[in-house]
Amino acid sequence: MTHATASCPASCSPQKPHLSLLSRLRLLWTVRRQRNQLAALDERALRDIGVTRAEADAEARRGFWSAPSHWLR
Repeated sequence: MTHATASCPASCSPQKPHLSLLSRLRLLWTVRRQRNQLAALDERALRDIGVTRAEADAEARRGFWSAPSHWLR
């Protein structure tokens, strides 16, 4: 018995949708804004969301181009 995808041409393989330039810029801006807001939270707010100051600082230092992969779908 053959596997169903064995006869599938390359054109029907699942691919990630390509974001438009404007969509990608909006995404990068959103990442930057959210990381800046995370860095600005006080200790009480960080405790409320279960994040340590070290974790918040490490996330805030990441480059804006480093968006979570699930955001790119």
